[in-house]
Amino acid sequence: MNDQDRADESSVIDLLQRIGSVVLPVGISLYALLYLGMQQVYGVFNVSPEQAGIDQATMFGRLVGCLVLMVLAGTLVLGALVAVGWLADRATRGLLVRLARAVRERPWAAAVIGAVWCGGTYWGFLGYLDLDDGAGLASIVLVATVIGVVSFLVPFRLLRRRPTGRAGMKIVIAAFTGMGLGFALIGRMEADATRLAATGQSSFVLSLVGFQDQWVLATHPGTGKPMRGGVPLLLLGEREGTYAFYDCVRQETFRRPMGSTALQQMVLEPDHDEGFTCASLVPAESTSAKPGSGERSISVSD
Repeated sequence: MNDQDRADESSVIDLLQRIGSVVLPVGISLYALLYLGMQQVYGVFNVSPEQAGIDQATMFGRLVGCLVLMVLAGTLVLGALVAVGWLADRATRGLLVRLARAVRERPWAAAVIGAVWCGGTYWGFLGYLDLDDGAGLASIVLVATVIGVVSFLVPFRLLRRRPTGRAGMKIVIAAFTGMGLGFALIGRMEADATRLAATGQSSFVLSLVGFQDQWVLATHPGTGKPMRGGVPLLLLGEREGTYAFYDCVRQETFRRPMGSTALQQMVLEPDHDEGFTCASLVPAESTSAKPGSGERSISVSD
């Protein structure tokens, strides 16, 4: 191996390390918060993922699949942004590149940009706490600037003194970016789960994170008589010989033993017409199932 080959190998390894220092913190932060988001989704139906039979291995597989899809989508967006930046730099005859270099060479400028960015990631957390109702763009920028200046500006300026500090700053920014995206997704997941519980309509986000929108008709094994007036039920999962169902019409979560329950007409991610509600699930000839008061509860059905 000659010196040129060693230099090429070193540059490739350096590039992989640079990519990993950004991708790994973002991925780890996103995974942790998506896990919390799944807890929130099942909490809307008054059960935990474990009570619905979703163990750690299953959760890991679903969330990793979600991360892979997000990486694919993010790569397209990032590639488009790089192309736009390159074209803009060409149009300005290298002005953008010179500007970026000037910012990197000035510790305070780089620290300010990183601090404001990390402050902006807190907006997802504020939205998770329902503190962003009615906020406009000006409020978001103001809050991001205040949080960034108070909490991140001076630490980032101190980190810019050494190469190891600059690398650490990059990791911190990547981690907070992942957390900001994660909290924004948690809020979206919980809102979509609430909509599913109230109207029976799922969403692309819930499908993306691996929540199975599966509806079944529960019947008695011996007679084949439909339970709950023949209303389709949302199958949340199964554990220890029992099914966990959600009755959208009665706004109720309940369990049934698997031995005394037969599942028919299983439909995964059904297509609903616009304006579909839980009342649309009631069979036309059924008079026993009536919409509830809107409050969700949990019970054990014999």
